[in-house]
Amino acid sequence: MGAGKSTLGREVAALLHRPFLDVDAEIESREGPIPELFERGAFRELEERAALGALAMPPGVIALGGGAVETKAIREALRERATTVLLEVDVETAWQRVSGSDRPLAQDEARFRELYEGRQPLYEEVADGRAHDADDVVLAAGGVTVSAMPRDLVPGIGPAELVADERVLELHPPPVDARVLTVPPGEEAKTVATAERLWRELRLDRGGTLVAFGGGCTTDVAGFVAATYLRGIDWIAVPTTLVGQVDAAIGGKTAIDLPEGKNLVGAFHWPVRTVIDPALLETLPEEQRREGLAEVVKTGLLAGERLWELPDADLVRRCAVFKTALCLRDPYDDGPRQALNLGHTFAHALEAAAGYETVTHGRAVALGLLAALRLSGRPTDAVEAVLAPQPVKVDRDRAWEALQRDKKSTGGELTLVLLGDEGGFTANVPETDVRRALDELIAD
Repeated sequence: MGAGKSTLGREVAALLHRPFLDVDAEIESREGPIPELFERGAFRELEERAALGALAMPPGVIALGGGAVETKAIREALRERATTVLLEVDVETAWQRVSGSDRPLAQDEARFRELYEGRQPLYEEVADGRAHDADDVVLAAGGVTVSAMPRDLVPGIGPAELVADERVLELHPPPVDARVLTVPPGEEAKTVATAERLWRELRLDRGGTLVAFGGGCTTDVAGFVAATYLRGIDWIAVPTTLVGQVDAAIGGKTAIDLPEGKNLVGAFHWPVRTVIDPALLETLPEEQRREGLAEVVKTGLLAGERLWELPDADLVRRCAVFKTALCLRDPYDDGPRQALNLGHTFAHALEAAAGYETVTHGRAVALGLLAALRLSGRPTDAVEAVLAPQPVKVDRDRAWEALQRDKKSTGGELTLVLLGDEGGFTANVPETDVRRALDELIAD
C-alpha cells in the first residue's frame, strides 16, 4: 500500500487502451468501506473473490491491494493468467503516503514496516517485472528490459544456444555461456538457406531457449527459426543495433526474405524476453546509427515527439515504450499496430528491387517516409533534415511489382499507412498516386 498502484494503473490502461480495475475500489463500491469490512473479518474473502473474478476477465490493467498476494489462490492465478509487475516503493515513502489515513493496516508504523518486510518474498514470488513509472510497467508487460546486460539472461535451468551476428561477436563477448551458431551480417542472414542451416545445426529440445544476439536481421531470422523449430521454442532477443533496439526486436514479428519480397515468410512469436542494453551502441558505426535513425524518426512522427533529438539511452527507451505499448494493444498486427508500417511499404519495395544489396533498410525507410508524408499532405522537413534521403537507382517495374505484392490492390486502390494529427492510420490510396510517389523515390 502507498506505492501508487491506482494512479499508475490508470496511466498504463490509457497507454494500452485497456480497461482498468482497482480491486479495493471495486470492493468498496459493492460492499462498503474497507475499514468496516476489516472489522467484520470479511475483507480477505471478498478480496479473493474480486481479484479472481478480475483475473478471469479479458485482458485489462488491474491494481491489486498490497496484501492480495498473501492469498494462495490469488498468487496461483497471477502465475497462470497475468503478467504481474511489482511497483517498487521504499518503506519510508509508502508510510509517508498512508500515515494518517483510515487504512486498517496503516495505523501503526512499526506494524506497517513489519508488513512491508514480510510481504517482500511474496511480491518477489509473483512478479514478472519491476517498475517505478508507467513506462516501466509497459516495458515489463511486454517482456522488455532497457538496462545493462543482466547476468541471468536466460531464465530457468533449460539449455540455451546462441545465434549471433559474426561481426558483432568480434566486438562484444557473447551475452550467455552457450553453444554459438553464427549468421552473416545484414539481410544476408534472412534467407531460406540460413534458416535451414540453423534448423539443422540446433541441438535444443522443447525446453531449450534460443538467444539472438545481433541487429534486426539477426533477431528476425533467429526468432523465425525459434518459432518453427520443434513447432516453437522459447527465444530471447538481445539487439545490438539502433534499428534493432528501437524497432525490430520488439513485438514478436519474425521473418525471412524471398527474392519476390521482404519478410514474405514469417511468424508471430514473441520472445520471452527482450534485453536492450544501450551500451552496445557504443561500437556502432555511424553508418549503422543512421540506419536506425530512420526508425527513430518514424516513431517520433507517430508519437508526435522529436525523439531523434534525445541522447541515445533516452531515445531508445522512449521508442521501446511506444512500440511495446502499441504491440501489446495489437499483438498480431490486426489494427492499430499497423501504424508502425509508416513508410515501410515503399521501403520494402525499394529493397526488393535492389535485391537487398544496394539499398539498405534505413535508406529505404527514409525514402518511404518521404512518400508516405507526401501522400498524407504532411511536411517532410524532419525527414529531410535528419535523414537527408536521396533517390536510389533501382528497376522501377520491379519495385512496383514488389509493392503490389506487399500490399494487394482492391478496386484500383492500395491500403497504405498515412500520418494524421493523431498519428498513423490506414487509408486506401489510388494506385496512380502510389505509383507516382514511388517513382519520385527512384533516380533516373
